[in-house]
Amino acid sequence: MDTSVSLGGLTLQNPVIPASGTFGFGHEMAKWYDLNRLGAVALKGTTREARFGNPTPRIAECEAGLLNAVGLQNPGVDAAVREELPRLRAVYSGPVIANVCGFSAEEYAEVARRFDEAGADILEVNVSCPNVKHGGLAFGTSPAAAAAVTAAVRAAVKKPVYLKLSPNVTDVTAVARACEEAGADGLTLVNTLLGMRVDPRTGRPLVSTVTSGFSGPAIKPVALRMVFEVCGAVKIPVIGVGGIACADDLLEFLSAGACAVQVGAQNLVDPYACLRIVEELPRKMKEYGIHDLKSIIGRTRNGQ
Repeated sequence: MDTSVSLGGLTLQNPVIPASGTFGFGHEMAKWYDLNRLGAVALKGTTREARFGNPTPRIAECEAGLLNAVGLQNPGVDAAVREELPRLRAVYSGPVIANVCGFSAEEYAEVARRFDEAGADILEVNVSCPNVKHGGLAFGTSPAAAAAVTAAVRAAVKKPVYLKLSPNVTDVTAVARACEEAGADGLTLVNTLLGMRVDPRTGRPLVSTVTSGFSGPAIKPVALRMVFEVCGAVKIPVIGVGGIACADDLLEFLSAGACAVQVGAQNLVDPYACLRIVEELPRKMKEYGIHDLKSIIGRTRNGQ
């Protein structure tokens, strides 16, 4: 079975990538299994300055997922490229995706440039961050704002630039096309949906920020629909994310047009989730008569 896939000019031995924010900086997991069995590793979201994140409580369980408001807790880009990335490289030789966060186009460009110089293979730009210069709305809710960030990062780096898109928009394809036109090499979607929970005894929110990011199996149909729509609207590669917990989920996303997938919330339920999917994938391919994963990408639209 050929499990390899391509993201532009980058070949992955398989399409399984742990999603940013659910796998630390990767090296933390090396004591549990060989990271080189993964298709790629996405780093924890990183800003220019170190961030403590939001006050607790910032996690709440749901029936089919979880809420999180971690708030981009990270050591800052200096520490990430000086300490975290070398620790990962010591135990892992595959492609590294740096998740770039910022609160202005200039900050995004600076963080991306630092990771580019440090040797990251893909720069994944998280446009769900609030635009502090324009009222705090996330960059990804506006096609123009997302395009501005894309252009700023594209001008600052040499490595491929992927925009990680928010599902909390009316038309995700408008944002996707704007990013493509501004120079994005690829897209990752979706980030978390906006949700909340309330304590029925007290009426108080279970998470300190009141609303927070909802992820897990419950969002898969929404994420899959958005991936399908975006893959029909752009020509650049798409990485699908949202509720992926098994090889069947992965095959759904590739059929809808994604070239690879990221596994997020399931890592917090089962730290071996990514490895389990990698091991399960060839068996499922044999069961369904799939010999080459690349041959099924987009087959839902193509009527294969």
